[in-house]
Amino acid sequence: MSTTSEPPFTTALLAGGLAGTTVDLSLFPLDTLKTRLQSATGFFPSGGFRGIYRGVGSAVVGSAPGAAFFFCSYEGVKSALAARRHEKQLLAALHGGRTPEKNSRWAAPLEHMAAASVGEVAACAVRVPTEVVKQRAQAGQHGGSSSAALAAILGQYRTIGLEGVWRELYRGWGITVMREVPFTVIQFPLWEALKAWSRRRKGGGGAENTAVESAVFGSISGAVAAGITTPLDVLKTRVMLSKEKERVIPVLRSILKTHGIRPFFAGIGPRVMWISAGGAIFLGSYQWAVNALQDNVLRH
Repeated sequence: MSTTSEPPFTTALLAGGLAGTTVDLSLFPLDTLKTRLQSATGFFPSGGFRGIYRGVGSAVVGSAPGAAFFFCSYEGVKSALAARRHEKQLLAALHGGRTPEKNSRWAAPLEHMAAASVGEVAACAVRVPTEVVKQRAQAGQHGGSSSAALAAILGQYRTIGLEGVWRELYRGWGITVMREVPFTVIQFPLWEALKAWSRRRKGGGGAENTAVESAVFGSISGAVAAGITTPLDVLKTRVMLSKEKERVIPVLRSILKTHGIRPFFAGIGPRVMWISAGGAIFLGSYQWAVNALQDNVLRH
């Protein structure tokens, strides 16, 4: 029998790692095409349809820990905020008070937004370096492999020092966080709301969402979030692929001055398709793993 209780730390860690690896490996070719469409050099000069698995090594290395960091942080913060809210409601009830319906209705979505934001910042600690290496390999830079791209970055140690190498690995940190936090603030509250709606349709009573339901809701919420945040994704890609370190605002101004608004929606088709499918695989496999692990605990 499943339960609607929040997954514990170990469950979130294992389920998140599995979900991250599954989605990144299965949808890597679409991610490559999206990166090349957004590259300043253009789609075909960046590799076109050739070598669509360039950079897969860095994706494999970063997928599991990045997703595990996210879900451990997300579930932990979400549970803590929910427990605090319930405690306040209980105290208010004991003292004859009443929680306003408007505040109560928005409490859970706001908690999900806060939890998702914390989770993304934690995940970016792993995701950004692997993303830098992966995208340079995808765009055909440094020979088009993850190992060559990483070696090129580490090889700059003699000229720019340890701090410089660190900055190079974390190039695009700011714009990545600026992209990921709004994305998750849209995706996860929507995903949670759809799951809650499904449980209400079943009559509540401890009914858990199935992996298929979670996959469908993950696909819908991912597609919506992906379309809205595409301009931020374009900026992130341009910053990470630039030969010299560039700030976000000058890149933004340069694109607007040279090409107008159109480049900000480059790759929107592959991005929405990729993240819609990715949302289904990522959140579906996460739900499947959570349900399986919790069922195993209950049986024992």
